[in-house]
Amino acid sequence: MVIAAGVLGSGRRVAAMGSLGHFYAQRRVRRVGQLVGDGFVVLWVVLWAYLGRLSAQTFDAIADPVRDSRDMAATLATQISDAAERAGRLPGVGEELRQPFDGAAQSVQGIVGVADAQVAAIERTALLLGWLIFLIPVLVLLVIWLPARIGFYRRARAAQRFLDAEADLDLFALRAMVAQPTRVIAKISDDPVAAWRRGDRDVITALAAVELRRSGLEPPVL
Repeated sequence: MVIAAGVLGSGRRVAAMGSLGHFYAQRRVRRVGQLVGDGFVVLWVVLWAYLGRLSAQTFDAIADPVRDSRDMAATLATQISDAAERAGRLPGVGEELRQPFDGAAQSVQGIVGVADAQVAAIERTALLLGWLIFLIPVLVLLVIWLPARIGFYRRARAAQRFLDAEADLDLFALRAMVAQPTRVIAKISDDPVAAWRRGDRDVITALAAVELRRSGLEPPVL
């Protein structure tokens, strides 16, 4: 039959498809579509990783004035402590003179502690915001993309194990008669069940080819 001849073509397909394994279809059109889809997923992940990082950096910049104030306060506290040390070295009155400096240094150190807490809170919020901006769109896409890719891999791997001999095509022909729409089967044979029972290789090959395309495979050329 013409249909079977078109399916067989010339040369035998490489079952494992080299390094691509069962992750990509043997049929060129479907394989290109899968590669484009996978490439889109990679670009989507990279895009949202960049946007998440950019958002985190932008939000983290809110803490810059607080960091500047903290650094100034820390410098001031150090200077006051140094002044207290110098005042404390004066004979006789040193301890009394350094007390106001020590109190001022402690007050400024309290301001530094408050600023540190504010900076830490802003940094945690920025980190959380960045991860949320990255994870939400990526996970939404993965929920749609990943099951389809895993399902294809499992179907292709399972189907490939039955493509070592002509007799194995009978199984896929039978599955085609069960799973494929009637209009698809009718284009191959008016009575596919009878053809399958009498071992009509043309019809069996054509039916198997229809079913194998669902798994991105081509029937072996015998």
